[in-house]
Amino acid sequence: MWNESGLREETRRHFFGRCAANTGALGVGSMALASLMNGQAHAASKNESAGNPLAPRPTHFPPRAKNVIFLFMAGGPSQLEMFEHKQRLTDLDGKPIPESLVEGKRFAFMNSSHRTNLLGSRRTFKQYGESGAFVSDLLPWTSKIVDDISIVKTLQADLFNHAPAKLFMNTGSGQFGRPSIGSWVTYGIGSECEDLPGFVVLQSGPRGPRGGAVLWGSGMLPSTYQGVPLRNQGDPILNLSNPKDITAKQQRELVDVVNQLNQERLEQTGDGEIATRINAYEMAYRMQTSAPELMDIRDEDQETLDLYGIKDPNESTYARNCLLSRRLIERGVRFVQLYDTNWDHHGGPTETLEKHLPDKCRDIDQPSAALVKDLKRRGLLDDTIVIWGGEFGRTPMGEVRQNTGRNHHIDAFTMWLAGGGFKPGQVYGKTDDFGFEPVENPVHVHDLHATLLHQLGLDHERLTVRFQGRDFRLTDVHGKVVTDLLA
Repeated sequence: MWNESGLREETRRHFFGRCAANTGALGVGSMALASLMNGQAHAASKNESAGNPLAPRPTHFPPRAKNVIFLFMAGGPSQLEMFEHKQRLTDLDGKPIPESLVEGKRFAFMNSSHRTNLLGSRRTFKQYGESGAFVSDLLPWTSKIVDDISIVKTLQADLFNHAPAKLFMNTGSGQFGRPSIGSWVTYGIGSECEDLPGFVVLQSGPRGPRGGAVLWGSGMLPSTYQGVPLRNQGDPILNLSNPKDITAKQQRELVDVVNQLNQERLEQTGDGEIATRINAYEMAYRMQTSAPELMDIRDEDQETLDLYGIKDPNESTYARNCLLSRRLIERGVRFVQLYDTNWDHHGGPTETLEKHLPDKCRDIDQPSAALVKDLKRRGLLDDTIVIWGGEFGRTPMGEVRQNTGRNHHIDAFTMWLAGGGFKPGQVYGKTDDFGFEPVENPVHVHDLHATLLHQLGLDHERLTVRFQGRDFRLTDVHGKVVTDLLA
């Protein structure tokens, strides 16, 4: 028998009975993912349909790349220990920094009366590749791919504390509530994957990044575009597996009923978030099969596992996440972001340049280089942009602590990019003798964002959303495409 809503009464009773008895039955990952994707008010059209909001969309102009993998070293990796060979800084180790450089500057743990002295690097640098790029002994694997990457030494940011700086690198703003770059990308061009989210986040290290989920949030965009973190242990998303007494048929019925209820509500209210919720239920249902298959890397051959340095396929590591990022891109996921934490080397008991920075470099060096090599040999690097870097760099001055460390530095730091139409084998930008500020080709974070969007076929000035009477975009009112970085 059908009621006014066209739903069978017995299915409706079955649905609500299950809810009352065990909310876990509904939470088959559907509720978990819906909760993850449930955001605040946004500027989506009230006429947004319940179709797939992540379906691929046309670009503003022909793209050079289709996907992005952002390897985010959370905490601020020291460019002066890895990529910036500064002999004069080493020669003047322990001397005061010229006052002209620091006048009017602000630092996280230094003030105008206590600048500390210059700190020369203790690392050994050599030049590699046709570009003659300097790479230190901390990154022996990265030194082997310098002809495949573009090293940018003159990145500049605006904010020098971790959480605001991470927000700035990810959203173009230090304020909460702005969409992340992965959200902008999937909002702009959708995704080519129907059974996994368009924007996926993977994490390694002893804790999550400072700033938390807002770093991959969708802000005022529909919440279907926010990043979805996948866990390395157990279910990739909590409650993704069915309870043991729920069959696949029952699960399909429950999802159908929830979707039909949501569809009715969508037609009544025109609330675009309901369309997001419908898509979340369907996505979660499909992910019950696709996500476990994705996370099980035992089907990779031994040569590939050795390439990434993976000894135990079940162990949660940065290396495993790098391999997973390639698998995600192969399946059509648009934007993958890997966060690796504990790069904040001030010189405290667990954050020294002598011991803990080398430990972090050992964790990420081989897998990062392997990812570039693996994408290249599979023909995926041409279409995929790989970015490596953090929210800022480190100062040429040391900090007065028990051990050796450096403070946060936003005026000049290093990132590298590969694939997706970026010019390989180049070193772009030049800093002064201390690595303090650019003397050639500065690249602001807004410029980096504009260039990334450009390679994906998006004009950063046209990719906007109107919210509360104002047009917002990733680059705010700034940014230019750095054409010299492009092949």
